[in-house]
Amino acid sequence: MEQYDFDKIVNRCNTRATKVDALQSMFGSQSLIPLWVADMDFEVCPHIVEALETRMAHHIYGYSCPDEAYWQSIIDWQARRNGFHFTRDEVDYVPGVVKGIGFAVNYFTERGDKVVIQPPVYHPFKMVIEGNGRQVINNPLKRSGDTYSMDLEGLEQIFIEHRPRMLILCNPHNPIGIIWGKEVLASLASLCRRYGVIVVSDEIHGDLGLFGNQHVPFATVSEDAAAISVTFGAPSKTFNIPGLVSSWTVVKNPEMRRGFFGWLAANEFDEPTFVATIATEAAYTRAEGWLAAAKKYIEENILAVERYCADNLPGIHPIRPQASFLVWLDCSGLNLNHEQLINLFVNRAGLALNDGEMFGAEGAHCMRLNVGTNRARIMQALEQLRSAL
Repeated sequence: MEQYDFDKIVNRCNTRATKVDALQSMFGSQSLIPLWVADMDFEVCPHIVEALETRMAHHIYGYSCPDEAYWQSIIDWQARRNGFHFTRDEVDYVPGVVKGIGFAVNYFTERGDKVVIQPPVYHPFKMVIEGNGRQVINNPLKRSGDTYSMDLEGLEQIFIEHRPRMLILCNPHNPIGIIWGKEVLASLASLCRRYGVIVVSDEIHGDLGLFGNQHVPFATVSEDAAAISVTFGAPSKTFNIPGLVSSWTVVKNPEMRRGFFGWLAANEFDEPTFVATIATEAAYTRAEGWLAAAKKYIEENILAVERYCADNLPGIHPIRPQASFLVWLDCSGLNLNHEQLINLFVNRAGLALNDGEMFGAEGAHCMRLNVGTNRARIMQALEQLRSAL
């Protein structure tokens, strides 16, 4: 069995890595421990590196076209891992999930249309909607203890009053790490189809189910879901290759698909670079062992954070994610306002995390911690936080 060293400390400075080299511009200090941007500090699976190096050794980097092996690797992976079955005609390339969501917003809605999101949720959703001249309608999640749930009654009222054209679903949910169950997704699909609402499902964290939890692709839960959905996914979070910009979209409804895929093709949005296709194929066909090892290490990191907070930081409560390498920290026990909380983490503890209000007002008193890094760095960060308190 192949061994991977996730404890290895890799210096990412001066590599144009957003997570490290943008610290000064984002937080006002270059000396913080970076635990914010959602990429991992683990070296990429050697099989992916090998595939890229082999191709790069051919010193002509011209226009390229994906071959059938690339498409089949996506199809086979989703069928085997997530029970998501689709044909070659139903899948297309997009240059990033957020870009794909932007494409869907522009194609399926008009300026002034209303689009629903469920905060606290991944902040680019709001940015994409408003930046393209659409209106955001919030359907906040309901919280009970450590459990967050969809407010479907409130959502139906929104449908009746506001007549939105689209809902953007985070599945699994970022920043909280919820894997939505089949029953709630089917209820959501039924409601959306009844009111003519298209569901754009961001499933970029779908392959990172933790602690035995299994991702449920939205389009698989019912005929309603398949009829109204546009799904986006990628190997980027899964295999730590977001800088290679390889994502995909699946649309099961033939009428929606013909128009949307035709629009992508007309604007050449569906043409991948060769590094994207080569890395994706290698990831989906040769890196499954790396992923299993990485998820186990991430789980151990999460458990370490939970233990440390319980023993040393009683005012901070980590909510265990069901998917991904992001931990939602409930800091309400510290009794700090937003400015004080940011000052504690950034200026006093020397840590760069995403603050909860970035994901909506519902994220107040929370912070998002990226544990996709070596454990020594996480423990150092927690020690600095304890000392600051």
